[in-house]
Order: sequence, then C-alpha cells, then structure tokens
Amino acid sequence: MKHGCAGAISQTSLSTVQNNMGVIIGMDEAGYGPNLGPLVITATVWDIPQKPDDINLWEAFADVVDQAAPTAEKIHVADSKQVYSPSKGISQLERSVHCLLGLNGDSPRRYTELCHRLLGCDLDSEDCGPWFENCDLDLPQKIESEAIPEISARWRSCCQTHSIGLRTVVSDIVTPRRFNRLLAEYGTKGVLLSKLSMQLLSRVIDFDHPQPTLVIADKHGGRNRYDELLEEIAADRFIVRETEGRAASSYRIGTARIRFQTRAEEHLPVAAASLVCKYVRELSMELFNHYWQKQLPGVKPTKGYPVDAKRFRQEIAAAQAAAGVTDEMLWRER
Repeated sequence: MKHGCAGAISQTSLSTVQNNMGVIIGMDEAGYGPNLGPLVITATVWDIPQKPDDINLWEAFADVVDQAAPTAEKIHVADSKQVYSPSKGISQLERSVHCLLGLNGDSPRRYTELCHRLLGCDLDSEDCGPWFENCDLDLPQKIESEAIPEISARWRSCCQTHSIGLRTVVSDIVTPRRFNRLLAEYGTKGVLLSKLSMQLLSRVIDFDHPQPTLVIADKHGGRNRYDELLEEIAADRFIVRETEGRAASSYRIGTARIRFQTRAEEHLPVAAASLVCKYVRELSMELFNHYWQKQLPGVKPTKGYPVDAKRFRQEIAAAQAAAGVTDEMLWRER
C-alpha cells in the first residue's frame, strides 16, 4: 500500500453541519493478533451539534441502528466480534458497513475502490503481495446492493434531524511486509500499533478547532500511558494528563480530549470503526485465500490467526517457494 497520501475518504456529501458545537472521533483496529493478512486501523469522524460528552448517538440513531441484533428495518452496529463470526458470515457486517458509507453517498463496487477511498490513495501491489495483483472483488459480496440506499437514506434523515454529520472515514491497511519493516524499527508490535494509530489520528484531528473534539479509542494492550506518543502529533502544544489507569487514560491537547479506554466499542463512533476494520480485513483474506487456492487447489482457507496460520504456512510451503513469495511478504513476525 502507498501511505502518507493526501486526502481522506468520503468528505461528507451531506450538508455541512452549520455552527456545529463538537466533533467525535472513534478509532479501532482489526487483525492485531494474526500472523497472516493485514492489520487494519480505522477512524470515523462525526460532527455533532453539542458538546461531545452531552450526546448519545445510539439514541439519535435508534430508528435505524440496533446494538443487539439486526432487523429488516435496522442495521447492526456494535463491536465487530458481535456482528461478524465465521458461523454468522459476512452479510450483516457488510450491510452495516455499506450503509455507513452510504451516509456520504459512497457506494464502492470493488475492493480496490473501497481501499482507495479509505486510504486516500491506490493500493501498491509490490507491498501487498501477489494476491492483490490484477485481482479484485465485486462489492457487496453477500447482500443485495438495492437495499442499501433506502437504509442509508433513513440514517441520513436521522442525521439531519439531529444535526449530525459523518465527516469522514479513514483507514490504514498494514500489510505483513510493511508490518515487519515497522516492527524492526519500533521494536514491539504494541508500539507499532500505537504509533500507527497516532499517525492515522493526525490525518483527521484539529487540535485548534474552535469547538471541542473528543477522541475515543480502545486501549492498546496493557498500555496506560500515552502522552509520549501524543507528543509526536501534538507539535509544540501542551499536553494535559487528566487520568491514567486500567479503565481509561485521558489527555487534553488544545480543544481536544483524547481518551483511551476499555470497551471503547460501547461508543457508536468506535463500533463503526470496528466494523470497517473487520470488513476490510475479511475481504483482504478472501483475496489471499483465493490466490493460494489457485496455487494449491484444495488447501483449506485460513483466517490467519496463529495456530491455523502455522498449519496453512506448512501446507503452502512448496507452492510458496514455487511462486517466489518471500516470508517477509507472507508472514508477520509477531
């Protein structure tokens, strides 16, 4: 993938929220644990008509969004582990993500188009691996695209009623090759995740915004202290440490509060980011498995998690050598 590209996905096609009083940014990741496939980090950015601590987006979107279970009229927005599992399949996850993107009129019809919109630039096949070369997926994969505009329109109506706007959705897609390169530079994958998350946040945050911004992100493993990481994107601004602990660590920089907390997906902007991360990763693994099944017909597909990843790596070893795929391209070291 190419990175550091200017721009971001889906600058809102809704009418800009006039005189908005706040911004909420939700961040999450998917694919931190696997040895195969990408790590995906996503941020969703919402303009709101009041101070961030005073609004409940679940209540505002109650006519369209359900935390517990989907219905014909509502979509399922929650932590991706609740919306998707191999037994449930990708349908509900896909429905939720496409309806979310539809808030801004985005309707990606190909995997590469989706990645371009999230990254702000095109995929770089040299960094991605041969499973992305001249390969693509039609979207949506499992649901009827005709159903998306109607739900997105109702969700958009909720946004307009409550003067809420989805400003943008941005992601970073970290391939194994890039992951290994950065791991050698940063030393641990915990630091790698934190630094990449800060870099993604820097694309969407304005510490000098006239109205308050609240950033909510899941805690990065057992880390309780984040001020040194925030220094990298705060420039010369003063960082106020509000609290640091197991439940939450909170900081202020300018007009922004950045909070790392457990169970962050209880907040809709984080849950939405979680769904986008998982959807992109699942599509990436679909392409990955399709490639290896062409090289070695009959090989059982993998989700890339450690135990099964080792099984998969052993089974494709001869095909990997024949295809000239290096371990650096294939396998995340941690």
